[in-house]
Amino acid sequence: MRAVLLASGLLAFAAFAEASQPECVHALTLHGEPKYSEDIQHLDYVNPDAPKGGRLRQAVLGTFDSFNPFIIRGTPVSGLSNIYDSLTYHTADEPFTEYGLLARCMKLDPERRWIEFHLREEARFHDGTPVTAEDVAFTFDVLRSEGRPFYRAYYAGIEDIQVLDKHRVRFELAAGNNRELPLIIGQIPILPRHDWQDRDFSQPRQDQPLGSGPYRIAEVDSGRRIVYERVEDYWGQDLALNQGRHNFDQLVLDYYRDATVALEAFKAGRLDFRLENIARNWAEGYSGPALSSGEITLESIPHQNSSGMQGFFFNTRKEIFQDLRVRKALTLLFDFEWTNQQLFHGAYQRTRSYYSNSELASSDLPAGQELQILEKFRDQLPERIFKEEFTLPVTDGSGNIRRQMREALSLLQEAGWSMKEGRMVNAQGQPLHFEMLLNDSSFERIVLPWRKNLERLGIGMDVRVVDTSQYLNRLRSFDFDMTVSTLGQSHSPGNEQREYFHSDFADAQDGRNLSGIEDPVVDSLVERLIAARDRDTLVATTRALDRVLLHGYYVIPHWHLNEYRVARRSEIRIPEVRPPYGLPQDTWWFEED
Repeated sequence: MRAVLLASGLLAFAAFAEASQPECVHALTLHGEPKYSEDIQHLDYVNPDAPKGGRLRQAVLGTFDSFNPFIIRGTPVSGLSNIYDSLTYHTADEPFTEYGLLARCMKLDPERRWIEFHLREEARFHDGTPVTAEDVAFTFDVLRSEGRPFYRAYYAGIEDIQVLDKHRVRFELAAGNNRELPLIIGQIPILPRHDWQDRDFSQPRQDQPLGSGPYRIAEVDSGRRIVYERVEDYWGQDLALNQGRHNFDQLVLDYYRDATVALEAFKAGRLDFRLENIARNWAEGYSGPALSSGEITLESIPHQNSSGMQGFFFNTRKEIFQDLRVRKALTLLFDFEWTNQQLFHGAYQRTRSYYSNSELASSDLPAGQELQILEKFRDQLPERIFKEEFTLPVTDGSGNIRRQMREALSLLQEAGWSMKEGRMVNAQGQPLHFEMLLNDSSFERIVLPWRKNLERLGIGMDVRVVDTSQYLNRLRSFDFDMTVSTLGQSHSPGNEQREYFHSDFADAQDGRNLSGIEDPVVDSLVERLIAARDRDTLVATTRALDRVLLHGYYVIPHWHLNEYRVARRSEIRIPEVRPPYGLPQDTWWFEED
């Protein structure tokens, strides 16, 4: 009888344990419910009948010397994401939803203390080797230990990785307050352990790597050209997520040293597609027989992406830029309205937030939940954050900025600078002089007019344009005074904000905290943002962070455009449905008239 009761009890406990386990689901979303059910036929923004074939040729500026994009050394070749699959796929018509790709399904603990990925048994690397849980664990271990600082920051909340069996892997998560972490674990490209384990991962790779994705490397002209070819027996080609995608037989990336030469190559028919980011080129650069005959199509495609922050980034590690009044003075002397009218044909809007073009951007004075969050730090924040709306100077576009110059001069004098013999100098007689580091010569025409405004107040600026390799090396070691850069943002910012703004990454080599921000309030707001348990809290916390950063004048904001400017050959076709949160080129196809 005791044996029978014991057996019955064990069976009952097993049944209870099984019932208490979370369901293994096909998709995870940060807020709300996934758009697509498990039995979808294809995504809404693809053409499921798109033919396979042809090639897509595009330009890349610079050069390359490595096939390892996961480390700080070397200049990696572009396009390597095409050869890798990740555990999940991020759709372009939802703010933040991940669908199983290498993973058949995912189990997420209701308290977010762990997540399990159940791999598809049919998943294979290009050499026929199965993709296993050991490969997943190896990938995270090697990237966090030897990869870029980004990986340590982004996945800092992973406490342990357990290989449960050949096709199941479990991640133990810290504290359970990082809502984004379970989703972003699925985004990492999975590396084949047998291809990497006997290599020094910290060094640039010279031979071609192995992947599991829809393309493999077919041809390499070192530093000049790379060709990816579609994998005919790609393991995932029949998945519903992949219907209508990966249609080109070849993806060709040709490297150019000069953007003007790349434009002429496109007009001459040697390239098939350009994503144009220069307003002058869009307005004037594509005229000619190819455009008038219909061989080239120009199209502006609207989007709803957060613009992020592009701007002139101050390196506050440099003594010259450690005084906020100096940074604000230089901001006043940049005439966006003149630049927009004279150089950009009035095409752009001024960026006034690190999260422009989204509900995450701060505006007016803090109120509601955002004010409640900031009140917790009132004794650590300047009073202007609560009483003064952050604004950028607005001019009439004539080039006359006398009012801004007077205000800038007043700020500089407060900071201990004065004009002597036509130069702005400090109490020790040292001039206010810095270098602008660029890797794109097209930015010179934007910087030089600003330099003239600076010179009128005795401020010197040298403009230095270097090649891509030197540019990256100098950024990695923070060997610059000021540079042009961009911080991309999503509609659901999270762990990447640590690397952008947290003190822990102010001196991390190859980190993204270019300005060297070290502010305990910023640190706290970043952690609160990552731990936000609902959308309203996420929005309010992001606005608070945005406001504190803007009032810190770490960047002179540039401009943004709420559309993609696409130039393509007529044979390159795009689906009729355009997703709001991306420009997925893997849905395009080749079709001759």
